[in-house]
Amino acid sequence: MDSKNVIAAISLSAAVIILYSLFFQPDPKIVKQNLAEQKKIQSNTDTPTLDQVETITEITRDEALAQNKRIKFENNSVVGTISLKGATIDDLTFKEYNVELNSNKKVTLLSPRNVADGYLIESGFVSNNKNIDIPDSSTTWKIKGNNKLTPNNPIRLVWSNTQGITFEKHISLDDHFLFTIKQKIINSSSKTYNFYSYGQIIRNKIPEISNFYILHEGLIATLDDELIEEDYDDIQEKKFSKTAQKGWFGIGDKFWISSIIPPRGKEFKTTFDYKKKFRANFISTQAIEINSKGFIEEEIQVIVAAKRVNVIDGYAENLKIDKFDLAIDWGFMYFITKPLFFGIDYFFRLLGNYGLAIIAITMCIRLAFFPLANFSFRSMAKMKILQPEMARLKELHKDDKMKLQQAMMALYKKEKVNPMSGCLPILVQIPVFFALYKVLFVTIEMRQMPFYGWIHDLSERDPTSLFNLFGLIPWDPPSFLMIGVWPILMGISMFVQQKLNPTPPDPIQAKIFMFFPIFLTVILAPFPAGLVIYWTVNNILTMAQQIFIMKRTTVKTT
Repeated sequence: MDSKNVIAAISLSAAVIILYSLFFQPDPKIVKQNLAEQKKIQSNTDTPTLDQVETITEITRDEALAQNKRIKFENNSVVGTISLKGATIDDLTFKEYNVELNSNKKVTLLSPRNVADGYLIESGFVSNNKNIDIPDSSTTWKIKGNNKLTPNNPIRLVWSNTQGITFEKHISLDDHFLFTIKQKIINSSSKTYNFYSYGQIIRNKIPEISNFYILHEGLIATLDDELIEEDYDDIQEKKFSKTAQKGWFGIGDKFWISSIIPPRGKEFKTTFDYKKKFRANFISTQAIEINSKGFIEEEIQVIVAAKRVNVIDGYAENLKIDKFDLAIDWGFMYFITKPLFFGIDYFFRLLGNYGLAIIAITMCIRLAFFPLANFSFRSMAKMKILQPEMARLKELHKDDKMKLQQAMMALYKKEKVNPMSGCLPILVQIPVFFALYKVLFVTIEMRQMPFYGWIHDLSERDPTSLFNLFGLIPWDPPSFLMIGVWPILMGISMFVQQKLNPTPPDPIQAKIFMFFPIFLTVILAPFPAGLVIYWTVNNILTMAQQIFIMKRTTVKTT
């Protein structure tokens, strides 16, 4: 890749970002005004609050799990328990995913509320009538029938108050990550009552996050076709609330998502807030009336999932969950990122290795850009051949810059050379590069996937280092000295490719460009190994095409 073109491309990209912020970014005053109006509207709601006075004594996870009676659940993907106290889903482990590459310890996502990193899901009904006893987080439910939840065996939880009202939860589990909760109230009294259904996700503290700008980790929702992404620190500063007719909400990590889909066809209000813990919840905006001797029923869906693309897309399609595929952070280049993933995944199923799949998709990208690259390389080859003639013209018109400019333009016109043509292929490929980076960074399919040799995880950096002779010296270099084999191969390929390009006329500029491959090697060394493999293979294919074009290119000027 031509170093001059890389610099030009980066400069142009920065210009686009600056222009966008100047001319297209919303006026902060208007945004604040809209938020104030939204809060004004929200303050007029009559729905009851979900706030509850709680006294929590922090204990260990094992102690918390042993503190209350529990119902075990298990399928092919998850295992855990539901606490009968509060009827909360607060213990869930993914059976297929290890915490670390060389560890047998499985990833645990949910934990009881009185654990430091408590993370749980609860649901039920609330009412504005303070005289009704309603089950809450301290209520102990009874199990009726099956005492283990599996895909073939749903469970039924029951609790009755002294006022003739019985609350039931019918919970079922599919083969992967979906809990379906049918909530029922049976009124055996002679009175009429109103209730509002709700569901909420509670997380005690901010988890360990990547904290990288290309990935959102925190509270997320799509409400009436609008994607809402709120970081943890944003919610600590101000509450978010929105009324919608359809959608879903949840809390998302890099590879995991806990989410709730409210009852369909009914208006609800979603709130994200922080009151000593993070809460994402919904509450129906219209009360449901239950007459004497009558009953009401609501159904919500809970998905606590590993963000596997086929699973998330499957739920979005089969359950008709609006924009649920955005639980995976494909980014603003969704139209490139997601198809790129499907291309890599196709080659993975064909070749059995994601590293080989990345190489295969690299070849496909090169083929797609082949005509454009041919045009660019032909122009660059002519520029290299014309360098002696350009040097002659500079010497001839060294005292007259205007004549030199005219002579150069005449030469370019005669040979049909465009000095800027080398930038176009680079600009086109930059979105593909960032899209591939996004795919490697956010998709769980790439997590802990090996290549050949020393690359055991394509989503992580090359683990070797030049500074301990790739493991021959028993010393662990600091992270900034972890420059592995693949980054070095990438740097060498860039250096060789640079020699194929025209030499800058300015000696100082030429020396700067000579160090550019070293600079990029250091910069890209911490990037995922899969991305460095892509860049290296792309460089090799580019050089092959460039050499082929150069051998076939001639100019009229001698």
